[in-house]
Amino acid sequence: MHRSLRPLARPVTYTRWLHLLIPIAFVAIWLFIDMQRVWVLGLLVVPLGLIPAVRLEEGIQAQLLLTPGERGRPDASIAAAPSATWRDRWRTVLWLEARLMLSGVTIAGTVWLPALSVDLVARGFGGPPLVFGQIAPWLPPHGWLVPLALVPLVVMLACLVAAGNLITFIARKLLGPSATERLTALEERTELLLERNRMAREIHDSIGHALTVAVVQAGAARAAGDPAFTDRALAAIEETGRAALEDLERVLLVLRETGLPASQRPTLLEADRLIESARGSGAAVDSEFSGPLDQVPGPVSREGYRILQEALTNVLRHSGPVPIRIRMAVLGRRLEMDVTNPLTGAAPGGKGGSGLRGMRERAALLGGEAETGPHEGEWRVRVRLPLDTLI
Repeated sequence: MHRSLRPLARPVTYTRWLHLLIPIAFVAIWLFIDMQRVWVLGLLVVPLGLIPAVRLEEGIQAQLLLTPGERGRPDASIAAAPSATWRDRWRTVLWLEARLMLSGVTIAGTVWLPALSVDLVARGFGGPPLVFGQIAPWLPPHGWLVPLALVPLVVMLACLVAAGNLITFIARKLLGPSATERLTALEERTELLLERNRMAREIHDSIGHALTVAVVQAGAARAAGDPAFTDRALAAIEETGRAALEDLERVLLVLRETGLPASQRPTLLEADRLIESARGSGAAVDSEFSGPLDQVPGPVSREGYRILQEALTNVLRHSGPVPIRIRMAVLGRRLEMDVTNPLTGAAPGGKGGSGLRGMRERAALLGGEAETGPHEGEWRVRVRLPLDTLI
């Protein structure tokens, strides 16, 4: 298909045409009331455009008919929101005036150009004009008028495409998001990306922890050859797997946008679950908690839980069931956490592993810091999180 004909094959060309034809209903009603003063209709749209909800209605209609491919997107070039400022209200007024004028031109072309084609065909066959009777005196009947009748139709189609592009351009300028709306959309998109990244980290931490515990427990049970120990190992694997499934379900619910509140995600008050899971894997865990953990802000407590989970997972994955020492304290406006274990060869974080990087990223998002590495013959994870940080 030739490039010049492609717009005629696009459905949006005709939805834009429909958008331009809609105001004819209001024009027809006004002509029924006062046919002599059509210009008054342009004044009546001024108070209408000052109503905040009108901008919302016009934005939704423009999105559906002018830019249907952008409908529902956070970066849509046409906003679907009520007027928030007087600038938005006056932009809506200008939009209504422009739409009314362009609609009048489009409707006239849609009606009169095909009618002119009909008259040209009628005159070409020697008959009188069927619509424009006034062309009879100066347009003699002749056969060449018949092919000339295609010209008004081509002009109408060209004007149809041009008017649709023009009304879309005007809509983006006058109904487009304001600077405040663009900033809000950008913030929402940033929050969404951060939430998705956090969900990915949670899946990594939770499922990685469960698989590590299961592997360690299965290996220990096979090596021990003790039925009682095997039973305990299977119970630990079952408990850890069930907890991982619960975490996975939480994440999937959030990804499905079910509006699950953050308060339902695990916090440091549930740290005993992680400790018991590590003990069930054969590790001797020495834990000490001090300070009011129940007063730690939710975001800090939730991220702290995930950091502790990843630290224990790294120990079990890379060092096996070795002694682990956990020290956690709330000191003033700061949460301190230390997780240490003996070095038994490979570093618990592995080379370039995502677990250590994830812990540092979590701490950085909260305005804190996480240090990992060898320290006095042990592997240490040291975390400092401020309690007055909101995310």
